[in-house]
Amino acid sequence: MALRDFTLFDIVERNARLHPNRLAFALDGERVTHAAYLARAERLAAGLARAGARPGDRVAVLSQNNLEFVDLYGVVARLGAILVPINWRLSAEEIAYVIGDAAPKIIIADGANQPLLQTAHGGLSTVERWYGIGGTSTPFEPYAHLLDGSDQNPPGPPHVDADAGLVMIHTAAVGGRPRGALLSHANLIAASLQLLHSWSLTPDDVNLGVLPLFHVAGLGMLLAAQYAGGATIIMPKFDAGAALAVVQEERVTMLAEFPPILTTLLDAAEIRPAELSSLRIATGLDSPETITRFERLCPQARFWSVFGQSETAGFVTMGRFRDKPGAAGKPTLLANVAILDDADKPVAAGEVGEIAVRGPMVFKGYWNCDADNAFTFRNGWHHTGDQGAFDAEGYLWYKGRSPAKELIKPGGENVYPAEVEREIAAHPAIAEVVVLGVPDAQWGEAIKAVCTFKAGQTATAQQIIDFVGARIARYKRPKFVEFVDAMPKTAAGAIDRAKVKEAHGRV
Repeated sequence: MALRDFTLFDIVERNARLHPNRLAFALDGERVTHAAYLARAERLAAGLARAGARPGDRVAVLSQNNLEFVDLYGVVARLGAILVPINWRLSAEEIAYVIGDAAPKIIIADGANQPLLQTAHGGLSTVERWYGIGGTSTPFEPYAHLLDGSDQNPPGPPHVDADAGLVMIHTAAVGGRPRGALLSHANLIAASLQLLHSWSLTPDDVNLGVLPLFHVAGLGMLLAAQYAGGATIIMPKFDAGAALAVVQEERVTMLAEFPPILTTLLDAAEIRPAELSSLRIATGLDSPETITRFERLCPQARFWSVFGQSETAGFVTMGRFRDKPGAAGKPTLLANVAILDDADKPVAAGEVGEIAVRGPMVFKGYWNCDADNAFTFRNGWHHTGDQGAFDAEGYLWYKGRSPAKELIKPGGENVYPAEVEREIAAHPAIAEVVVLGVPDAQWGEAIKAVCTFKAGQTATAQQIIDFVGARIARYKRPKFVEFVDAMPKTAAGAIDRAKVKEAHGRV
């Protein structure tokens, strides 16, 4: 601990002091000021401390966006614990794996997601306490129990180590198993600081919190607005009509999105674009056509193209789309971004290599993955596994995933082909399979499986899709399945994935 440490909870206390009566968070008519948020965090921190949470302990949350979820970010910052937000779109087996990997002491789940955990209860030996938001059943006890008597049990002085882990976000892994990317207070504050500078955020800014809070983009936008003393309007799930009403009523100024959020929002606003007149910032992953349409309907706003990942706590390049359409912006204030060849030497402008990053936003490492960390952090850089090129003006042009980390992103989620291939290969009719990403108008990118049959076996595309959907998260199901007589092979006899992609990489 040092006098120069500055944590997320310092921001919470600062806002309560400087902006006590300004709105911090709102959901379905419930409004929380910055002063009230501090009081909520202190009260819940006392309850979690009483339940046994200590610095370094993991607290897992499986929930759609709600105010309790938001409270937990402030609470773990207060206690020095680590929040493990779990993607509720995963299957029960995948969720159990994440919990087993993170080994949380406490689990908190909303009513919709408690059934996913109940089947795995017996195998999660590290979990000491289970709390349910809303209705509860065994093994969950009411979340309200954490708040009982908390006023008489202060949790002790606030945690002050800015380099300590704050959030563990499990990302997809090349081998098909997620890895927990551990982000510190300092990582996330650095990411927020860049957004404050680039977007000139103030206490008047309002974020539309529509992305899930288990996602680094959803969390990053919330923290940036909070750091500025502004507000976030929480939405449990995206609905275009409801979102349009919130933007107008709350004078929302900033929005992060993944396909098809912006498209459907613009469809709803086409005949009444004035309802989006407060927006001035949008960012995310989307097609040039959708972005151009957004800036036509919202001439007062700008769409920011970006590159980043969970491991960098947010964006490491940013730029206005219209300044260089197609590019991912320039390196941000606190990110040293390089394009490296296979020998980790910088390449010339215009040449393609691996995107590598240094700076205070780079995560602390993957949880309990020493070998992966040694590889990822080799030669003093965080190797992203993504490819890109800088042009002569310093703009980054994204060039896809490296062969070692081929990744598909349907609707902003990360899906590795190896994971889906493993499940399809378990189908009794399938001999060989290659999974790849293909362009998709609705989701930006979709999953396609190219398969061969075992002798005498057959199956339909829908049977393969349903088979995968019953085993892993449904968003990892292939949207398209194509059957071929044989796979192209390399001289060594392995499947030639490049030729498969060349022949079948379109719908």
